[in-house]
Amino acid sequence: MERVHYTQNINITPELLARIEELCSHYPVDKRKSALLPVLHEVQDAHDNWLSIELQDKVAEIMGIKPIEVYEVVTFYTMYNTKPIGKYMFEFCQTSPCCLNGVENLMDYTCEKLGVGIGETTPDGMFTVKGVECLGACGYAPMMQLGDFYQEHLTKEKVDQLIDDCKAGKITLHDKG
Repeated sequence: MERVHYTQNINITPELLARIEELCSHYPVDKRKSALLPVLHEVQDAHDNWLSIELQDKVAEIMGIKPIEVYEVVTFYTMYNTKPIGKYMFEFCQTSPCCLNGVENLMDYTCEKLGVGIGETTPDGMFTVKGVECLGACGYAPMMQLGDFYQEHLTKEKVDQLIDDCKAGKITLHDKG
């Protein structure tokens, strides 16, 4: 399988750099690495919700750690994206309660409906379908996260409605609070 290298404009603004330094200030100087997860969230949010290798290298440089220390974190956690994603990312929980309640079938249904595979983005850049680890809403299975919000007790009809609402621009992705 051929590996695709995605390029990304890196824009570490003075405001972003100040935010990174503020996050790091919560930890002792010799434990700056402890701020890596929140720093990666901030950097990812400022860069179209994904982290290229070059951007990960820049984070390592800013934090004074080895690039491999950043790569290990980015590739371990499903909340970090290593390639461009769609405007709407359907993050389906794939742990036992959701699987027992049919999430795998819903993922297949969603992928078929959108014409993509798991981990892929539609050609128009609108949707990405992703499987993730437990989202901590087992009582509402099957469920997924869309932006900052959970979509619970999913059915094919609910998935259809979500897709239609996204296409119509009716979905809010982020909590303004």
